Amino acid sequence: MSGASRGHISRLRLLLFGPRTTATTTVISSSHQFRRFSAHSVIIEDDYEVNSGGPRIIGAEPGVMTPNSKRTGAIAVKCGMTAVWDKWGARIPISVLWLDDNIVSQVKTIEKEGITALQIGCGQKKVKHLTKPEVGHFRAQGVPLKRKLREFPVTEDALLPVGTPITVRHFVPGQFVDVTGITRGKGFQGGMKRWGFSGMPASHGASLSHRSIGSTGQRDAPGKVFKGKKMPGRMGGKQCTVKNVWVYKIDIARNLMWVRGQVPGAEGNFVFIKDAVYKKPDISLLPFPTYFAAQDEDVSELEPLVADLGEMDPFMAGD
Repeated sequence: MSGASRGHISRLRLLLFGPRTTATTTVISSSHQFRRFSAHSVIIEDDYEVNSGGPRIIGAEPGVMTPNSKRTGAIAVKCGMTAVWDKWGARIPISVLWLDDNIVSQVKTIEKEGITALQIGCGQKKVKHLTKPEVGHFRAQGVPLKRKLREFPVTEDALLPVGTPITVRHFVPGQFVDVTGITRGKGFQGGMKRWGFSGMPASHGASLSHRSIGSTGQRDAPGKVFKGKKMPGRMGGKQCTVKNVWVYKIDIARNLMWVRGQVPGAEGNFVFIKDAVYKKPDISLLPFPTYFAAQDEDVSELEPLVADLGEMDPFMAGD
């Protein structure tokens, strides 16, 4: 089962625990399969009732967030880095992220796919730059063609209908987020740059081997180099998640977000933002399941929102 895809697990679940039809409702029991890298599947006994008249309707309306609720994330474009100075004169390095027209492009539910997740689309793209399956996917969902897609697992109460916009007001200044992206590719590098090795002695006797990593094996026992040995190789170009990134400011008019510190990737790359796992934000301040703008709201006249730094300099608190 470890090599089975999510679609295979979902179809197997429907075959093993098929729907029981009653006079008024259809009940799907024992249906939630959690994906796990194990030989044994984990099955949670739970019942989901679906009206016989049609699929469940997901509404776009504000709700109440619980400690177990999990909101969707967003896709942003890394615009670069800058710096700001707080009211105490401390310099704060800032990364600027642009949430380019994020909308919900697909909804995955327990009844159909076996999971609860939202697929978010970002940016725009022409038909000639997409494959036919991709164009068919967007047309089937009835959403514009998107440049980047990302699936975010959510809880049942955080589902949103297709076409719901995810703006920068989905996040609140002062909260912590986790940012995932692809790091800058640095090509083939040696052990000193890739792993921080000190190199060989630079005094007498070291001939053209100053940056060598030195010995890698152990004579006759075991007589080999262990797998995973830190050696020269391809550096960068991998997925990396920077945790607990502090949101400094959001610009509602331009859909920009300022976060403290560095985030993975080069300028122009896509990054994926979601609520922090370890430093969880205050659920009473977060819009749930997302921020719904009023119909008569003019975002061009709204001022940027800046996080409250409090009465003590956060950079001098440890002194």
